[in-house]
Amino acid sequence: MSTQVEKRSGDVVVVAVALDKLDMSTANEFKRMMAPIVKDNKRVVLDMNSVTFVDSSGLGAILSCLRELSSEGGDMKLCQVQKRVRVMFELVRMHRILSILNTPDEAVQAFGAN
Repeated sequence: MSTQVEKRSGDVVVVAVALDKLDMSTANEFKRMMAPIVKDNKRVVLDMNSVTFVDSSGLGAILSCLRELSSEGGDMKLCQVQKRVRVMFELVRMHRILSILNTPDEAVQAFGAN
């Protein structure tokens, strides 16, 4: 599993999450890989295009990253969330605290509106 910094636009970093499942077996590794990105950046877009499944551990890992960013005045947005994964976000109402946009460009532009 890996995360890959895909591009930067101003002070926004786009991170492609290169894994199929963000679940109990990958959540801790995801947090470890995101730690330096979250530490060094205040505005992060998670490109979830490759992620086909998220469970409560995966949701918790994403929330952990968001909490760290928020504590430093930062924020996170998600993009390219597959329908099955989006349903999970909506089921637990995480779409109310994390903006979910269609494309990386839309997510980057959404930071400009803040």
